[in-house]
Amino acid sequence: MELGISGKRALVCGASKGLGRGCAEALAEAGVNLVINARTAETLEQTAAEIRAKYGVTVETVACDVTTSEGQKQVINAAQGVDILVTNAGGPPPGMWSDWNRDDFIKALDANMLTPVALMTALMPAMIEKGWGRVVNITSQSVKAPIPQLGLSNSARAGLTGFVAGTSRQVAPFGVTINNMLPGLHDTDRALSLDTGVSNAEGITVADARAKREATIPARRYGTTTEFGAMCAFLCSEKAGFIVGQNIMLDGGAANMTM
Repeated sequence: MELGISGKRALVCGASKGLGRGCAEALAEAGVNLVINARTAETLEQTAAEIRAKYGVTVETVACDVTTSEGQKQVINAAQGVDILVTNAGGPPPGMWSDWNRDDFIKALDANMLTPVALMTALMPAMIEKGWGRVVNITSQSVKAPIPQLGLSNSARAGLTGFVAGTSRQVAPFGVTINNMLPGLHDTDRALSLDTGVSNAEGITVADARAKREATIPARRYGTTTEFGAMCAFLCSEKAGFIVGQNIMLDGGAANMTM
């Protein structure tokens, strides 16, 4: 399918590996030039070199922590005039409700709500002026099906969801769409970390821990970064201009719900 976005320019955060890289590669395959961000410069530069070689697009890099004020300034300066924004940041650690204090909640809000809001606020005016833009926020399936031990993430990402619900309707008349992608378990370093934790706790192999978790997913497998990226590229395409303010689950059917 021709997505109609060749030659456009995108900022993709958390793009050195995992779901962010999947999105960056899918956009590059569609001919989109990139500004990619991640914290680790060496990994980011390697990813950029591989994407340039494979897809022949321009790839600029900004190595910084985008959840900090200084990091946001660096990324926003590099990404002025982008047509597409993909926000992405790792979630806060799990725990019990009694573990967290105000500072923990503020840190979670900074990373998983206020950082995407800051990037949208800075970069959408240029999209509005051009009459075209796409924003995709990578959040979590916990927005629709809260995970008890992820109270910090549940709270912050739900706040972002509420912001997008209203803001997406305000910018849609100007040709700018905002949508959220809600991943379940995908074959990334995060899934490996979770499986390793189960392996250590239960005294089983990592492969057995993964098999146990896959058995809880109707699709009976983890998602791939390639299929996740393909959905991101579609949402960023000319074909998706009538999709506004949606929360799209990509979890293999793990969350049992009707909406």
